[in-house]
Amino acid sequence: MSPTRAALAEGARVLAGTSSSARLDAELLLAQSLGVAREQLLGGVAEDLAAGEAWRPTYAQLLSRRRAGEPLAYLIGRRHFRDICLAVDPRALIPRPESELLVEWAHSLPAGARVLDLGTGSGALALAIKQERPDLDVSASDVTADALALARENALALGLTVSLMHADLLAGVGGRYDALICNPPYVATRDRAQLAPELSYEPAVALFGGEDGLAVIRRLVRELARRQDFAQVALEIGAGQAAAVGRLLSDAGYEVRACLRDLAGRERVLAAARSSGLGAGA
Repeated sequence: MSPTRAALAEGARVLAGTSSSARLDAELLLAQSLGVAREQLLGGVAEDLAAGEAWRPTYAQLLSRRRAGEPLAYLIGRRHFRDICLAVDPRALIPRPESELLVEWAHSLPAGARVLDLGTGSGALALAIKQERPDLDVSASDVTADALALARENALALGLTVSLMHADLLAGVGGRYDALICNPPYVATRDRAQLAPELSYEPAVALFGGEDGLAVIRRLVRELARRQDFAQVALEIGAGQAAAVGRLLSDAGYEVRACLRDLAGRERVLAAARSSGLGAGA
C-alpha cells in the first residue's frame, strides 16, 4: 500500500468515532500536511512527497486536534463560501451554507444600493455580495477588532473593496444605508449543553444571544427603530425564532416581506422593509 493510502486509512480510522466525514477529513488534513491540494493528493501527485517522513508529525497532530473536536475549517485555515475562498480561524465564526440566503437576498437590491453587513466576522457576507454584485456600495462592521482584522485580510486577498468599521451594532455607524444584512448571535445560552462540541472552538460573542437567543436582536431592532435609514433589513435567525423576531420588527416600524428557509426547511432569514414605504422594494 502506498504511503498516502496507508495514511488516509489510518486517518479515517482515527476519526471514525468523531466525524461523520472521517475519510474526507483525513484527505484534507493529509493534503494540508503535505502542502498540496486535495485534488493533487487524490491524483497521486503527492506520492513522492509522502515517501519522506517530515509530514508525519504534522498529520498526527492535526488528526489529534480533529479527534478532540476542533473544526476542520480552523485546522486547514480556509473555507469556501459561495464563489470565494476565505481564510478562517478562531477570530471569527466559520461561514455556513445557510448564511448564503442573505447573499441571495442581496441580489434583489437595486443597482448602487448602500449595504451594511453588521457583525461581519470573517467578511464572508460582505465579500460574497461585493464579488457577486460589484455595483453595490458594501460596508461591514464588527464589534471585535480581531474579526475586523481577519475580514480585512480576506478583502485584500480577494481584491475586493469593502469599507470596514469597528462598531457595536449601530453605535458608531454613520451615514445613510439602503439595506442592512446581519447574521447576529442567536443561539440561546440555555441550549449550550446541547450544542455540538465543535462550537466550543468558535467565538462565543458571535454565537450566543442571551438566555433565549434574542438579546442581541432586540438591541439591534431597537436601534433600527431610532434611525430613519435602513429601508430594508435581512436577519438570519435561529430555529423557532421567526414569529418573535417578526413581532420585534413590526413594533419597530418594519413589515416582514419574506421568510427564507434553509436546505433543512427551517425558517432562517427574515427580510423586512419599512412600513412607510421607504426604499426600493418597499
